Amino acid sequence: MRTRTIMTLALTYALLGILMNSVGTVILQSILHFGATKLMGSTLEACKDLSVVAASFLLVAAVPVFGYRRSLVAVLALMAVACLLASFATGFVAMQLLFVVTGMSFGITKIATYSTIGLIARDPADHGSITGFVEGLFMVGVLAGAWLFGWFIEGGDWLRVYWVVAGLCALGSLSWLTIRLDEREAVAGPVTASSAAGWKEMLSLAALPATAVVLAVLFLYVLIEQGVGTWLPTFNREILHLPAAMSVQMSSILIASLAVGRLLSGLVLRRVTWLPVLLACLAALAVLILASLPLAEGVRPRNGIGWTNAPFAAWLFPLIGLFLAPIYPTICSIALSTLPRHRHPGMIGLIVIFSALGGTIGSFLVGLLFQKLPGTSAFYALLLPILLVALLLPLVRRRIERMAA
Repeated sequence: MRTRTIMTLALTYALLGILMNSVGTVILQSILHFGATKLMGSTLEACKDLSVVAASFLLVAAVPVFGYRRSLVAVLALMAVACLLASFATGFVAMQLLFVVTGMSFGITKIATYSTIGLIARDPADHGSITGFVEGLFMVGVLAGAWLFGWFIEGGDWLRVYWVVAGLCALGSLSWLTIRLDEREAVAGPVTASSAAGWKEMLSLAALPATAVVLAVLFLYVLIEQGVGTWLPTFNREILHLPAAMSVQMSSILIASLAVGRLLSGLVLRRVTWLPVLLACLAALAVLILASLPLAEGVRPRNGIGWTNAPFAAWLFPLIGLFLAPIYPTICSIALSTLPRHRHPGMIGLIVIFSALGGTIGSFLVGLLFQKLPGTSAFYALLLPILLVALLLPLVRRRIERMAA
């Protein structure tokens, strides 16, 4: 039952990942299909991100009271209905509503997913391993979603992709009905589902020195990951002079490397202490950036470029995902495994909020640097947050050890 619970949890999280990360594709298709402007298309990102933050603020206390398993059943059923309705969309407003529902659902799912990991993990090492596996399968879902949407776009009726996603959501909802989950440790003390109680819990956690350092690391990590992920297609197009479609396709190497890195980290961290692993990853990340970006300088436009003759930097630079991958799930895991299980939802709410802020600010800053600085300079600037994370990680360990004592 435990293995089936972990697999169902990971697949649920991955399914929401497909929808959350389809925003770029849906923006493009909305411009072509519904006649939306680029400014209108950009609102989908806000619909998604603001809804995630809203769910974390408003429902962080309600989810454990309602129940993690029942929350996932309800979320998947809601997403099945939303996707089915979206498949018959005749205007851009339908896409905006879909991403509002998706963002709220993802916020609830993240709270339920990480809290459930806390319930079923046997020890901190097991917690880290499960978290790495779940986050790895999330990235596999993101990658699979990109190709799934691409296949339906090539078929000519892209909205039919939501029939498939609706069916998967319905199956996921039914799967959770067959799983038993002991949630007695999810709530401690007086039971309340008010949003005020959720805010109070998050504020009390945010006041802890250990929490502040953890959130700083996660903020910087997401700033780096989203800064690269959002602007990698632009890097491929403008710096490496790849064709537009190929620029997007080759950016999927980053997603694949993140997936592989997270799946492998789940195995490695069962046997090796987390701090040296993450410091080694950060060092390798810096080396890879310094090695790959010079290869991108001086690349000239040429005809007939394809996968077999693409610039080496187009293959090498996205492999930073292998070394980025272990950081986020590992830091989340060590922070959560130190806290009592009934405090996990509040901590996850803070993680979701600071992750959303880091992603938004990272995408904006790298985009600004791309506009103001020449060539590869925008990505060189990411060495600064990488250094800051390396300096903060030993402090994270000291604070966590002090809090656990």
